[in-house]
Amino acid sequence: MNAVVPLSALLDARQVWRGRAPEVPVGDQPTGWAALDAVLPAGGWPEASLSEILLPIDGVGELRLVLPTLARLTQGERNVVIVSPPYVPCVAGWRQQGVDMRRVEILDAGEKDGLWATEQCLRSGSCAAVLVWPRQADDRALRRLQVAADTGRALAFAFRDRRHRFSASPAALRLEIETSPRLQIWVRKCRGGAVPAQAIPLLRSVH
Repeated sequence: MNAVVPLSALLDARQVWRGRAPEVPVGDQPTGWAALDAVLPAGGWPEASLSEILLPIDGVGELRLVLPTLARLTQGERNVVIVSPPYVPCVAGWRQQGVDMRRVEILDAGEKDGLWATEQCLRSGSCAAVLVWPRQADDRALRRLQVAADTGRALAFAFRDRRHRFSASPAALRLEIETSPRLQIWVRKCRGGAVPAQAIPLLRSVH
C-alpha cells in the first residue's frame, strides 16, 4: 500500500506543477486601461498604426479612452496633434489627467483639409500621436493614414460614426464604444489576434 504523503511536502520538493495565472502582456504603447491591454495582441495600441474608434455620437467618452496615452506621451516630451475636434477639449480636465498641454497642438483644418493635415502630421516624424474625426473617409483615405502612421512611427486615432463598422477598414485596430447599459469597448478588429467575444468595461485607468 502506498504511503500517504502530505501535499505540502510534494510542493516543497517541487514535484507538483503549480499553474500560474496568465500575465497581462506589456506593450510599447499601453492604452492605460489594463482590461483592454490584456486582450490586445500588442498589449496596447498597435505601434505606428491607425486605430479606428467607432462612436454612437461624438462626446461619449472617446477622449477618456485615449487620455492615459496622451498623458504618457506628453509627459515623455512627445508631441500630440488634435485635428479639427468636434468640440473644444477641456484644457483643465486634460491637465488633471496628466496631459502636458504644452505638447498638444490643436489644428482647425476644416473637413476638407482635415485628412490631408492629419496625413502630413503623421508623416512628419515629429508627432507621437495624431487624433482626427473624419466625416467622409473612404478606404483609400484611411489607408493613406495607415501608411503615414507607419512612415512617421506615430499613433493615428480616427474617431468615426459606428455606422461604418460594417465597412472594411485598413486600420490595425478597430474599437467600438458602447454607452448602454454601461460605458464599454468592443474590439471589432485587432491585427495579429482573435477578436474577443465580450465587451471590455471602461473602468478606471491603472497606469
